[in-house]
Amino acid sequence: MPYYEQAADALAAATSVAVIGHVRPDADAIGSVCATVGALRQLGKEAVGLIGQADPFAANLLTIPGAEEVQLADHLPDVDLIVTVDCGSIDRAGTLAGAIAARAEDTVVIDHHSSNSGFGRVNLLDFDAESTTIVLGRLFEIMGITLDPPIAHALYAGLLTDTGSFRWGSPAMHTFAAELMSTGLDVRGIAVDLLDSGSVADLRMIGRALASVEVHEAGEHRVALIIADHALVQTGSLPAVEGLVDFVRSLDGTTLGAVFKETVPGVWHVSLRSNDIDVSRIAVALGGGGHVPAAGFTFRGTAAETTEALLGELRRQ
Repeated sequence: MPYYEQAADALAAATSVAVIGHVRPDADAIGSVCATVGALRQLGKEAVGLIGQADPFAANLLTIPGAEEVQLADHLPDVDLIVTVDCGSIDRAGTLAGAIAARAEDTVVIDHHSSNSGFGRVNLLDFDAESTTIVLGRLFEIMGITLDPPIAHALYAGLLTDTGSFRWGSPAMHTFAAELMSTGLDVRGIAVDLLDSGSVADLRMIGRALASVEVHEAGEHRVALIIADHALVQTGSLPAVEGLVDFVRSLDGTTLGAVFKETVPGVWHVSLRSNDIDVSRIAVALGGGGHVPAAGFTFRGTAAETTEALLGELRRQ
């Protein structure tokens, strides 16, 4: 198994550890941070979870045990070891990226994004894993970690969301889910917290976004595109905005779904989804990364310029 033993050895040798998830974190990132911090503390290590941004992350992620302790930070504490989880590239560590780069020899990278080329001394990259929490589950087994309910909850959160509620993945995904569920998890409650909760404002935002869907031709591809500008994004919660991409993942007659989210005026976070093509290649070409079926990138400019950048890359590929 790729570098599992080396990662286990590095974690075992450390006394104090900073565990870092990616900016604009999702449940796989926060779940991975919380599970790793919990596992390290179980072994008697000092451990802290960090996200390299100033803005609070989505409130529904605070339902993951340990998430309330995850700190928003712009510098690293004095620790023996740095562990990044679910960071597909070093820039995804946000304000902590520079400090991590300066201490690459003290860094363990744990991830499942196919675009990750590794940026630490130990790079535990398992591209066959559906979520980073699956990678951690395998690592914890080697390390002799007990899957208590808080750790199991955190691991399940990442697994549930990164598999689209188990709509894609291998048989091993279901076996791992069953193992986590055997700890007594309220899986229905976790699903409600992470996927099903919302507000009237969210519904109105989603309605306006869906009403503006466009279909574009790009070579052999047809792209279903939603543009959520800054004014619209501000009217809905972060989970609702991020969930827009699920509406265009697999529309009839299209090969690719895309959502442009203008989180800051002139800055677009683009989410790509496809059941037919490798969207990680498109994202990487545009400065981003991700998985074969799900990826993203950030673009600065107008909505029209962002659209042309995406369509142009599709034509080239």
